[in-house]
Amino acid sequence: MNPATRRRFLKRLGLSAAALPFLPALSSLRAAGPASATPQRVIFMFSPNGIVPPDFWPDQAGPEFQLKPILAALEPWKNRLLTLKGINNKVRGDGDGHMRGMSCLLTAIELFPGNIQGGGETPAGWASGISIDQELKNFLQSQPATATRFGSLELGVAVPNRADPWTRWTYAGPNAPLAPLSSPYDVFEKLYGQTKDRESLGSVLDEVTEDLRVISAKVPAREKALLDQHVTFVRQMEQELQQSAAQKLRVAAPVIEAGLNLDNDGMPQVSSLQQDILINAFANDLARIGSIQYTNSVGQARMKWLGINDDHHGLSHDPDLNAGSQEKLVRINQWFCGELAALAKKLEATPEPNGDGNMLDHTTIVWTNELGKGNSHSHEDIPFVLLGGGLGFKTGRALQFEGQAHNRLWLALAHAMGHHIDTFGNKELSAGGALALT
Repeated sequence: MNPATRRRFLKRLGLSAAALPFLPALSSLRAAGPASATPQRVIFMFSPNGIVPPDFWPDQAGPEFQLKPILAALEPWKNRLLTLKGINNKVRGDGDGHMRGMSCLLTAIELFPGNIQGGGETPAGWASGISIDQELKNFLQSQPATATRFGSLELGVAVPNRADPWTRWTYAGPNAPLAPLSSPYDVFEKLYGQTKDRESLGSVLDEVTEDLRVISAKVPAREKALLDQHVTFVRQMEQELQQSAAQKLRVAAPVIEAGLNLDNDGMPQVSSLQQDILINAFANDLARIGSIQYTNSVGQARMKWLGINDDHHGLSHDPDLNAGSQEKLVRINQWFCGELAALAKKLEATPEPNGDGNMLDHTTIVWTNELGKGNSHSHEDIPFVLLGGGLGFKTGRALQFEGQAHNRLWLALAHAMGHHIDTFGNKELSAGGALALT
């Protein structure tokens, strides 16, 4: 019996909508796929306000590149690294540079007209299309062999409690921004707080099993075989519920300490915990697409743990000749790169559940920013750093492009995951097709 038939059958039995989200986690409700197939995963990581280009981009193109100070923490993974210079966000239209930088980054399409006023430019609304992370999620979820319980997880670190184009970079579709979860407590509850649903489902199945036995004695013989299939299925579900109640996760859920500071000063601790939760969710195949958003466009974090009391956005607007501000910006971006390195290290230290290497072998992290340079609001040379494996890209290279639209990069990611779309975001900016990264 296929999963769609089983779901329809369960609905006919009156299973509550609250319990239905639990069902895809049961192996009996998922189509049989290759048991040894290793998942492809992508994590999108955002940090704001541009970079310091001379301390970021390698001077040499190709495999013989040297990492500059901002990227120095990635030296252990140099052979698994791609730096992509010369990729531009060419999306224009309404909104200021920060708004279009943030909300057009993953969507690669214009903002709707609206009444949100930016820094002196035309007011705008939300993005007019889906973001690439959600496009990939929908593709994976459309196939039983790659569908997971959640599909994707959108996490935040010190993202402000407000909704506008400066604070949202993932979109379920046009005019549909997705709010990241910035509290590890909320993420933990979303992933693992399903005990009551399990209990409710078990109670329903007890009643269903007895009802089916009664019906079986009264239906014609030609229908009894079909009903017996349903009885067998229900028994299988009961067994799986019992097993799942007693069985530990492949990777134990991380311990959540109480009283965590979720605001500015707690960023290092929240970042580490959000990474742990995301990797745990991947290891247990609860999702295959993730995003981690550090603060927001125009983010004003004060990184006191680095000895920096100035706000990040203010520093990013100082002129290049202000050596003190430039030095602080380098250290801020080094910290973000250090968080990328920490994420890579954790993935590398986590064995792939099916025994096929480690999780970094099959996970690509895409680190990016809404601006190429903060004080000019430039959308040229948007920083794109890819780290990890699983997509078939030829890594260990610093690549130099000539002002290519970032739509083409998102096409390359989609194609690497088997999603062979012709355009993404703005169709005109997709001209030329996927960037050649293999």
